[in-house]
Amino acid sequence: MNEIAELDKQGCYSYKKIGTVTIPILLSMLMEQIIGMTDTAFLGRVNEVALGASALGTVYFLAFFVLGTGFSFGAQILIARRNGEKNFRKIGRICYAGGFFLVIFSIILMFAIKYLSPVLLPYMIKSEEICKATIEYLDWRTYGLIFAFAASILRAFYVGIAQTRILTYSSIAMVLSNILLNYALIFGKFGMPEMGIAGAALASSIAEAISLLCYTFYTLKFIDLEKYGFYSVSAVFSPDILKKVFSVSFWMMLQPFISVGVWFFFFIAVERLGERSLAVVNIVRSLSALPFIIIHAFATATNSLVSNLIGERKISQVWRLIRKIMVSAFTMVVPILIFYAVFPKLSMRIYTDNPELILSSTSAVYVMCVASFIQIAAFILFNAVSGTGAIKTIVVIEFINLIIYILFVWLVIIKQRPSPAVAWSSEILYQSFIFLSCLLYLFFGNWRNKKL
Repeated sequence: MNEIAELDKQGCYSYKKIGTVTIPILLSMLMEQIIGMTDTAFLGRVNEVALGASALGTVYFLAFFVLGTGFSFGAQILIARRNGEKNFRKIGRICYAGGFFLVIFSIILMFAIKYLSPVLLPYMIKSEEICKATIEYLDWRTYGLIFAFAASILRAFYVGIAQTRILTYSSIAMVLSNILLNYALIFGKFGMPEMGIAGAALASSIAEAISLLCYTFYTLKFIDLEKYGFYSVSAVFSPDILKKVFSVSFWMMLQPFISVGVWFFFFIAVERLGERSLAVVNIVRSLSALPFIIIHAFATATNSLVSNLIGERKISQVWRLIRKIMVSAFTMVVPILIFYAVFPKLSMRIYTDNPELILSSTSAVYVMCVASFIQIAAFILFNAVSGTGAIKTIVVIEFINLIIYILFVWLVIIKQRPSPAVAWSSEILYQSFIFLSCLLYLFFGNWRNKKL
């Protein structure tokens, strides 16, 4: 490593190092989000039922998907800590244990989603048409779980060791294949069957498989497998290591599962306002994807770099690192939010050419911009806390916040039946609580003595 390039005079990671880690994460997340954006863009040309069903199907699927990514995120914290400690050979054991668990878990979830969803969703979704289309979407989307979960542990490895270039390559391959397959399978082009919303789901699943192939090839070709303990026979499966990974990852699985479950509840509540309101919220959700992935990229880098710093015993530099990352994130995100606020109608034309739908969405875009502004600081602080190893604290903060969020959805959205803009203001409440809670913990909590 080039210490001059990676560290500043105080021994904290430099802006160059932050950028080196964050930019590939950002590009990979941008590519991955484009999958959802292209689904919305293509299905927006089909009908409002398909558009609304894809939103519900995506969020419902995401509630299960984050169980796997949450597990790998916990593994990432351990990988980063061992990397900071220069204890490289234990990293391979963490990856093997995590990968073994995720493959088995993905198969269980695939069957659970496929056979339980047709029973559960009719009780949740009011519109029979949207419910039927959502189930059709999930029938094909679940096949991508095994590929996505296997790829997530490799992603955790690369983020944890702060070598993130492969994330860009893998995601580019995934998004290009998804766009091509979306066009072919939704509309029946290039000799493919015209599958509509099911085609969007199948395209995403195939794209996940292509992403996994890219990660696997890069790892075998360019990584020193001996250095990281991948050649160790004992590394193939170690119950002790799996227990250690699970002790951290369980909470990282629980937190996003609860969070996305409540997010699905939000969409269910909006669906009861009508198909138009659901379509509006889906467009605004898609529009918020760009600022969100930038924020998420910086937050993911925060998690890894904070854990690495603590592993290197540079605890005094954690706050300096957080401030640097926040400056970088605000610099990138705020101009996008200003553009959305000044040109909301132009921005929404990516997702729909329906003038009535665009007009109905404008005020919700303004609310989304305010929520995203608060989210910059909130999400970076949230991931800084998780990077310290205070995983249970994260879950407690999230649990309390989600109770408040559910009360808002019930009392305001379901009972009062407001406009989509008022409904989206729940995000302002959510992000504000996260920001204040994590800020207080980092100032006054006992995170400096956490051991992993």
